[in-house]
Amino acid sequence: MSLDRRRFLAQSGIAGVGVALSGAIDALFTAANASAGPRHGYGALVPDPAGLLDLPRGFRYRVLSREGDARPGGAVPSSFDGMGVFPGPGPEVRLVRNHENRVGASVPVVAPPELTFDPVAAGGTTTLHVRPNRVEERISLGGTSTNCAGGQTPWQTWLTCEETEIRRGDGGHQQDHGWIFEVDPYRADRNQRPTPLTAMGRFAHEAICVDPRTGVVYETEDAYGEKFGCFYRFLPARPLGGHGSLRAGGRLQVMRVPDLPDLSVVQEPGATFRGVEWVDVPDPVATTTSLRLQDYGPRGVTHAQKLEGAWWGTDGGAYFVSSFAVRAQGSEADHQGQVWRYAPVTGELRLVVVFRATDPDADLFKTPDNICMTPSGGLMLCQDGDGDSYLMGTTVTGEPYLFARNRQNIGTESAPVYGEFAGACFSADQRTLFVNCYAPGTTYAITGPFQR
Repeated sequence: MSLDRRRFLAQSGIAGVGVALSGAIDALFTAANASAGPRHGYGALVPDPAGLLDLPRGFRYRVLSREGDARPGGAVPSSFDGMGVFPGPGPEVRLVRNHENRVGASVPVVAPPELTFDPVAAGGTTTLHVRPNRVEERISLGGTSTNCAGGQTPWQTWLTCEETEIRRGDGGHQQDHGWIFEVDPYRADRNQRPTPLTAMGRFAHEAICVDPRTGVVYETEDAYGEKFGCFYRFLPARPLGGHGSLRAGGRLQVMRVPDLPDLSVVQEPGATFRGVEWVDVPDPVATTTSLRLQDYGPRGVTHAQKLEGAWWGTDGGAYFVSSFAVRAQGSEADHQGQVWRYAPVTGELRLVVVFRATDPDADLFKTPDNICMTPSGGLMLCQDGDGDSYLMGTTVTGEPYLFARNRQNIGTESAPVYGEFAGACFSADQRTLFVNCYAPGTTYAITGPFQR
């Protein structure tokens, strides 16, 4: 989330919403019945005596890390965002966590020179070694900017994405930014001399997901201004080649849905578009022109406001999120969040979830950002915005529910303070949900009776 995002939310006057989902049961829920817990959710949220995280009865959390905490070599950096989870030796679990810091951040990422891409930039990643009785963390990448989300590879590395198009010289930066970097959670030596994956494009990246059958990487663009962002796919020259293989290059393409220039106009869950096309990007490194504004011919390509989270589904589809769309900001229609599913095998694009402004008193289901799949095959969505923020779930039958409420940094009703959820991901055994609070940066491990 950028500062511009916060301004957009304030200017657009986003109000309460209802939610519609596609599945075996299409449902429309308002704040009143959703807060009580849907039939297949986990029930009402129980207020946390510690004032950190409200969860359903039977669930508990453990705080793993807080921004500003002491660690070897300095303090834990601020702005906790996207995150991936990896199995470690024995009972250990490893997390790679993004820090969406810019120049002037309250607690910047300070990395040794061998792990630093640009000494002026303040973002990067931290790797956490989570054991039953202790947590160790170290910087695994520094000198990057605005590390928002990313995604895991089938060969167990993390691709961290810069959500910026800063050029060398802007604000004193010594490198162009807007790249993807690969971070290895196991071998620190592989993270030395950080190398941008330039063939994957230079733009305001948000997240990625990888097709484990083909190695194709899907990428979202969270861009403000003219035409907004696009949905991309990268065809690697060395598909599924393991660590470092993406440096071999490949083809970057952008999605064109025939006769659909703006995804925001689709308002009915289950709407399906066939014959999705992929168009080569003329200049992936954006030498003079941003990717979304390059010449794709008279038919153009498909755009959407606030393309955010991405996740490869166990059902063989690439899920991605449009966090909101506001007509007053240039979208063709209004909504408060969409989740889409692209099926590579059939070339179909389907709207799975849409949040709509149907009830002015409903202010719970809105502005999804990071996304993951739950052990039962539903979705877990991280809400982004000021004031109360929630983890929102959907069941496999298409029913929404609230799973967690952030109690930190919410301010007051008249003066809400920013505190989104980010980086939700489940451990390999599906018994633990890891998630971040963006500010103040907090990483939680949540356990309990997850449905499988």
